[in-house]
Amino acid sequence: MNASTVTPMPVGHAQARIDGPLKVSGTARYSADFQFPGMLYAVPVCATVATGSIASIDARRAAALPGVRKIYTRENIGKLYRVPPSSKSKIDERRPPLDDDQIRYYGQYVALVVADTFEQATAAAEAVSVKYTGGRPPLVNTKLSPDAPYKPDTQRGDADAAFAGAAVKLDYTYSTPVETHNPIELHASVALWDGLRFTLYETTQAVMNFREVMAQMLGVPSDHVRVITEYLGSGFGGKLWPWTQAVLAAAAARDLNRPIKLVVSRKMMFHNVGHRPHTQQRMRLAADRDGKLVSLQHDYLYHRARDAEYKENCGEASGFLYSCANVRVAASHSERDVGPATSMRGPGAVPGLFALESAMDELALALNMDPVQLRLRNEPTVDEMENIPFSSRHLKECLTRGADAFGWAQRRPDVGSMRDGDTILGWGMAACTWIAERFAAEAGVVLSADGNVRVASGTQDIGTGTYTVVAQMAAELAGVDVGKVKVVIGDSNLPPGPWSGGSMATGSMVPALVQAMQDIAQQLIRIASDTGGAFAQAGPDTLSFENGFVHRKGQSPETGKRFEDILSQARLARVEGHGKAEGTFGKKNKAYSTHSFGAHFVEVAWQPHIARLRVKRVVTVIDAGRIVNPLTGRNQIEGAVIMGLGMALFEETHYDPRNGMAINSNLADYIMTSHADAPELDVIFLDYPDTKLNAMGVRGIGEIGLAGIAAAITNAVHHATGIRIRDLPVHIEDLLVSSVA
Repeated sequence: MNASTVTPMPVGHAQARIDGPLKVSGTARYSADFQFPGMLYAVPVCATVATGSIASIDARRAAALPGVRKIYTRENIGKLYRVPPSSKSKIDERRPPLDDDQIRYYGQYVALVVADTFEQATAAAEAVSVKYTGGRPPLVNTKLSPDAPYKPDTQRGDADAAFAGAAVKLDYTYSTPVETHNPIELHASVALWDGLRFTLYETTQAVMNFREVMAQMLGVPSDHVRVITEYLGSGFGGKLWPWTQAVLAAAAARDLNRPIKLVVSRKMMFHNVGHRPHTQQRMRLAADRDGKLVSLQHDYLYHRARDAEYKENCGEASGFLYSCANVRVAASHSERDVGPATSMRGPGAVPGLFALESAMDELALALNMDPVQLRLRNEPTVDEMENIPFSSRHLKECLTRGADAFGWAQRRPDVGSMRDGDTILGWGMAACTWIAERFAAEAGVVLSADGNVRVASGTQDIGTGTYTVVAQMAAELAGVDVGKVKVVIGDSNLPPGPWSGGSMATGSMVPALVQAMQDIAQQLIRIASDTGGAFAQAGPDTLSFENGFVHRKGQSPETGKRFEDILSQARLARVEGHGKAEGTFGKKNKAYSTHSFGAHFVEVAWQPHIARLRVKRVVTVIDAGRIVNPLTGRNQIEGAVIMGLGMALFEETHYDPRNGMAINSNLADYIMTSHADAPELDVIFLDYPDTKLNAMGVRGIGEIGLAGIAAAITNAVHHATGIRIRDLPVHIEDLLVSSVA
């Protein structure tokens, strides 16, 4: 490389995914792709009732089938352990698999068949006969009632008194249904046991947490478990924490001393690996005649499994998104005979913002005020929930810029007043927000004499482009082209990295990478000063490392020497640095409120004569700090918006009240957004680096695109049809009742 050449800054520029060629060529290995000599295949036997207990298991016919190696029940699975509630390790189903005879939900694993082939294991699993006793009709209905007193999440002022005396007020209940994670890649576990240690190839969004949970449940030291996730076929939160099929695979591998592969079926995905729970949310908003909020009350219910601890935090954003002196947000839960719920993209805030942003639209209508103006009028100057300043907040610009890009000024407010021939157009909007925090992270960085860079961290790429953005950030810090950076992640043997959850992985990596490069910079400066040559007479305190060059302070980087030249001159193959940063997530007494913000503008087309509703156009403006890669960043927002279409119009899991089975547990009956449903999408990123969160000003962008979009769609549906949808998803039958024709 010419010493006078300065490498362009990679962060902020569109960069094709560095793992793209591996994926399109089929070279990238997902968990179920791993094959090992002597591998056996495991298939669980699932309960066909949701309540009661096991009376007997008859596996004789199954055991006699060809290829069957062993059938496990609670009698012979071996000792498995619970993860204690006090543990920092995360898991949603603490009960080990096959732990007792009690049935808690339809599909619960009651036995495990291991055979030479997948087909043999499947046939044998179907041949296992299980009888149950003591069952009752499962409680799976969607009408929720609290099983515990409402507990306040946040409270200030006197919300009841302010509501009672307000000039304009509303009191409505909104609901969201059970949604089931349906990534293309099924959950899969490949377990190896060498007589002392486990190696687990897993579908996980958190290899480090997975290792700790497996070590506790298997009863072995943490360093006796290695978890590998080279690539993940998306997770959306469903693969954030371990599920019990992984423990079964590992236990069978230890017992048989053979590699075991267990791939969860699509039907099992609807019962055994989590879902977004049903929510029921009462919103009471009150304002003065000028549209200033005077009371905001958000009481929400969510369902959860028996003995579970999961909370769907629907009120997460209600205390700070808008300015209001009198606020009360409170939660309760309702137990159901279904499998444990878990995080689904944008947990809590996404269903919560459907309720809040729908209610804000209804309030604007009651005030005869433009919905954008209502939100602008209630813009806070500080986070009133925590009484601290925002680290960076540009929601007003998201609203105004989005309105301009969408053409909002041309909106006619009367229902059904905007038409394109026989098609009625509806315009709706909603604001959105998502938390911006950091998890603890470590990273190792190596700069080599050949000019290459290696970054290693025990995080993972769940399909969002982590390989690429980490390479971009490391390239900028090291002053090299992205093509010279090798990113090594997805292995719990690496320095502990962050979870891929909460849209926090990228921002969490920044301080660890920065610290590792600072470590390297100090070493390079000492090497340059000690080696002789251009810096022979220079003290270390007179030199600096920037953009790949060691140079004299006060001079431009290109006047110095490249790091690879310094290493070569010193006859050193490489220099290594290590970075470690604490997380901010869950910390108390923070100086700043750190969140991302945005606004969605939606046009729907309603054709009443053929009962056809479609989302025609979406403009989304996102304030998420510095965008590392606009290409993959835009992809994330577009994907989240498409997922929001599914939330608003299609996705809904139905349970059979007779046995608790998910009725639509397949991709034919569980409807998701397809290419044919995709609208015209325009994504706009603001550019306000949030350096209070990390040195590069980077915040997460995955989940915020889903937050608020369902409300923007249903608000547009109301504008077109006059029908207010308060219960998701929109059913076409709802629109045929007294809608605008």
